[in-house]
Amino acid sequence: MTIIQAYDLTGSPTDKIELPKVFATPIRPDVIKKAVLTQQSHRYQPQGRDPMAGKRTSAASLGTGLGIARMARVKGSAHPRARQAAFIPHAVGGRRTHPPRAEKRIYKKINTKERRLAIRSAIAATAQKSLVASRGHLINEVPSIPLVVSDNIQDIQTSKEAKEVFTQLGLLPDVLRVKKSLKIRPGKGKMRGRKRRHGVGPLFVIDEDRGITKAVNNFLGIDVISVSNLSAEVLAPGTSLGRLTIWSTSAFKKLDEILV
Repeated sequence: MTIIQAYDLTGSPTDKIELPKVFATPIRPDVIKKAVLTQQSHRYQPQGRDPMAGKRTSAASLGTGLGIARMARVKGSAHPRARQAAFIPHAVGGRRTHPPRAEKRIYKKINTKERRLAIRSAIAATAQKSLVASRGHLINEVPSIPLVVSDNIQDIQTSKEAKEVFTQLGLLPDVLRVKKSLKIRPGKGKMRGRKRRHGVGPLFVIDEDRGITKAVNNFLGIDVISVSNLSAEVLAPGTSLGRLTIWSTSAFKKLDEILV
């Protein structure tokens, strides 16, 4: 049984809490990666071509014995398109040979037990200081990994209060790191609603939202999630495990009963 220190919003130690058993789960990067990619695949937008594209024509093959190729040709005479090849894949305006189809199943599946293992493993990775640091988070001023804070953190109402809490808990350097990482994306993604990209900041796991989500909304890269809605992707964005995670006391105590 491992005991860890909890902190209040000023960064001062309060009481001690038993570390949930979920943090003893073996770290499986392969399972985490599979779960994250599966979750991402369910956001893909199906795409396909019009089934009738290239087929709206009167073209038909004239058959043999005319000394011309048997490809389908537009019917009629005395107009520019008459007797020109159509419909077939290698003709101008013809159909595609194997077009993408909207009904294709493009999302991936994962076994339920495998998905749950990925979540437990990703949670365990958030308690490994070396993994959190290697992911790029600035944690020199963070008092403890994992960082458990009193439930008062759920009551934060304004961005000003949130910034003060970040300063007291040593999270401000990592928040500023994400702010400085904002840059314009290279390539055509700029034209497609993805002009800017940025790093990923701390994750707040809470039991009840009493204002914190709105309070941290102005800070780039910070996410707030209920402990009952945890997923592999939010704990290991981009399949990279070891996200800097801040737990409220009540959410931390609920981990074992939720992740059975």
